[in-house]
Amino acid sequence: MNPRYEYRALLACDIAGSAGRGEQRLQEIRRVLRSALSDALGIAGLGARDFAYVDTGDGCQLVAPAALPKARLLFPLLPELGSRIREHNQHADADTRVRVRVAVHAGEIRLDPDGTVSGAPFEALARLLDSAPLRHATLAGTGGTPLAAILSHHFYEETVGHGYEGLEADAFTAADVRVKEYAARAWLWYPGSPVGPQVGSGRDSGSREQPAQPEPRTVEQFVQATGSGTVFAVHRGDQYIRHNDRG
Repeated sequence: MNPRYEYRALLACDIAGSAGRGEQRLQEIRRVLRSALSDALGIAGLGARDFAYVDTGDGCQLVAPAALPKARLLFPLLPELGSRIREHNQHADADTRVRVRVAVHAGEIRLDPDGTVSGAPFEALARLLDSAPLRHATLAGTGGTPLAAILSHHFYEETVGHGYEGLEADAFTAADVRVKEYAARAWLWYPGSPVGPQVGSGRDSGSREQPAQPEPRTVEQFVQATGSGTVFAVHRGDQYIRHNDRG
């Protein structure tokens, strides 16, 4: 049998800060993520068995069924996944608390007869998942947010851009992603935005974060490039500034 090519929606998850916890705790937080994702899929009316599941060690990749509308990978799936993670964290000790990064993209992928999936969309998905804006978004608020997601511009335009129910454009923050040879506009979402559960408030070499004084009346999300850093402001008004050290 020959491989076939199909347009599919893709979702990748990664547990932030999983390294250095030891094998036992790593396996525990992997189980937490898989259970939370399965529960969230069920609550969102999606069958986990309908997705191709690729284990990536400290996360996973999901390949959606060909007929699934792309917007179903966002709402209510992301808010529900964030709620499951937050609920776990409320009862977990520091070594087993979880913060999850999510990237969402879509494109034409290759499906081999043995079930292997590959193609350029997976490369873009990995770059989005590894991007500095997403890594820093997981640090928003005290102790970090339980879940932060990033959408490719293509995915954003074909879901949020069409105004589907539950996908409010104001809940997403534009961000410029540059990882290796990949450079593109993307869109961030995390709890505290209108579409998500309301909660209180990386890897770039030489970067650091520090909290700025909150602006209680701030109600919009934005990412604003400045001369020496990038300001991330969350829905409830807390700001986080990533300073870019220049040699």
